[in-house]
Amino acid sequence: MKTTLFISDLHLDARRPAITTLFQDLLAGLDPQVCAGLYILGDLFEAWIGDDNDDAHDQRILAALHATTARGIPIWVMHGNRDFLLGETFAHATGCTLLADPTLIQLNGEPTLLMHGDTLCTDDHEYQQFRTLVRNPAWQQQFLAKPLAERRAIAANLRETSRQRTGEKDAEIMDVNPQTVEATLRAHGVRRLIHGHTHRPATHNLSIDGERAQRIVLGDWYEQGSVLRCDEDGLHLETLALTGQNHG
Repeated sequence: MKTTLFISDLHLDARRPAITTLFQDLLAGLDPQVCAGLYILGDLFEAWIGDDNDDAHDQRILAALHATTARGIPIWVMHGNRDFLLGETFAHATGCTLLADPTLIQLNGEPTLLMHGDTLCTDDHEYQQFRTLVRNPAWQQQFLAKPLAERRAIAANLRETSRQRTGEKDAEIMDVNPQTVEATLRAHGVRRLIHGHTHRPATHNLSIDGERAQRIVLGDWYEQGSVLRCDEDGLHLETLALTGQNHG
């Protein structure tokens, strides 16, 4: 069987060119004879201010994505909390398919729920209120009507505010709520969940109503890459060093 890859929380940004290169190398190295597809579960970009974004760095990412899908490798992209404004113009330019959050897929014959993961962090009430605001179509329409320069300034201010508030919050508040995870698995009738957002890569074995369950958390791409590889041997979390060498 072919290999399916999952990544999230790359936060690609011109100020971190080594990570951008690492991602481009990952894409370039994908073989359509071996790879069944790539899932990007949110926060591909540090910020996405609209599909009319003309940033040169981001345009190079779009070109790399398009080159990959043009070689016959499917790429699915889910909105994160930093790039929730990715739209159909982005999808058309890259050949990627936008995914709803959550999305249910069959993975190695097992129903598997894919999420970005931020909606599981229900103890962070301040963030959930902010999320509700910016996911409102009326708010998005008003934001996208502003000039690009103004949108960039707003995004930069929001990122700085987020950094400050994150530093003031208890780490556990920003992690997933266990009861919310269990309720989500029950609601979708699945026993496997893959998500990102928390930047805490790990495989958590759970018990839901007496049945075994699994929650796999993808890592971020700040100091290295993080990939979940699904093949005939199972699911494996791996890191990608900036040298390009893989470490399982």
